[in-house]
Amino acid sequence: MGFVKSAVHPENKTGEASYFCFWGEDVLVVKTEDGGGSPFLTAEQANELCFQDECFIGVLNDRPCYAVTRPDKTVSQAYQWIGLREIYLKEEPGVSQAAGYARQILDWNRNFRFCGRCAGETVVLTNEHARHCETCGLISYPRISPAVIVAVLKDDQILLARSSKFSDPQMYSVLAGFLEPGESLEACLEREVLEEVGIAVKNVRYFKSQPWPFPDCLMVGFTAEYRSGEITVDGNEITEAGWFKADALPKVPTRRSISSELIRWFCECRSQKKQGAHE
Repeated sequence: MGFVKSAVHPENKTGEASYFCFWGEDVLVVKTEDGGGSPFLTAEQANELCFQDECFIGVLNDRPCYAVTRPDKTVSQAYQWIGLREIYLKEEPGVSQAAGYARQILDWNRNFRFCGRCAGETVVLTNEHARHCETCGLISYPRISPAVIVAVLKDDQILLARSSKFSDPQMYSVLAGFLEPGESLEACLEREVLEEVGIAVKNVRYFKSQPWPFPDCLMVGFTAEYRSGEITVDGNEITEAGWFKADALPKVPTRRSISSELIRWFCECRSQKKQGAHE
C-alpha cells in the first residue's frame, strides 16, 4: 500500500475517505471477525464518534485520509483501542506510515496553536502543514527530533543494554540518544555511548534511517567498532549492559524497528563469517 503525504485537500474525493482516530498514543480500530481490527474508520463512523481536530494528511490507495481525535475514550463494543506502536510495527508499510504520520501531525497541530515567540494564536495554512502567527508572522512547521541508534561491535560480539524506559524489564537493545544543538550525528553517537556505558568507539558507518512517531523522532542508524573502555552503566538511562554473541542473545526487539534490523544485520554478518571460515 502506498501512502502519499499532503496538506492540500483533494478537490474531488475519489472513493470513500478513511479516518485514523486517536486518544493519546492509542488508535481506534473496528473489530473484525478474526479477532483483529481495522484502523480505517469511514466518514459515517467518524461522525457517529463525535470526532475532533480533523486534519487531512494525504492519500492511501486513492483514498483521502484524515486524522481525528476523540473527546473521551468511551466507545461501543464494535471498536477497541490499540497502541500506535502495535499498528506501526504490524500493519502494511503504507498503513503504518500513514498512522504514524497522522499522530505526528495531530500532535503538532495541538502543540502549536499558539505562537512560541509572541503567544499569539496561530492559523493553519492550506498549502502545506504549517501554522502562521498573524500577530508576529512566525511560521511553525511540524517538529522532527533527530536521534542516533548504533550497533557497537567488538570482535564477534555486539553491545546491548537494558534501558530504564523499556516497558519490558527483560528487553535488551542497541544504544540510542537524541542529537544536541551544534552536534553532528557522529559526535552525538560517540557522546551517547561514552556517557551511557563508558565505551569509546571508532569506524562509525551509516546504516539506514527510520521515522519513529514516538512522538516525533527520526532514528538515524549507524554501526561502530569498539575502541576502548570498560562497560560502566550510568544507572539512569541504562540499568545493565553487556557484550553478546549472535548465538547467545538476550531478549531483543523482533519486529520492524531499526533496532531489530541492526541486531539482525549483526547476526547475519556473523553467520556469513562463520560459513566462510568453514569453506
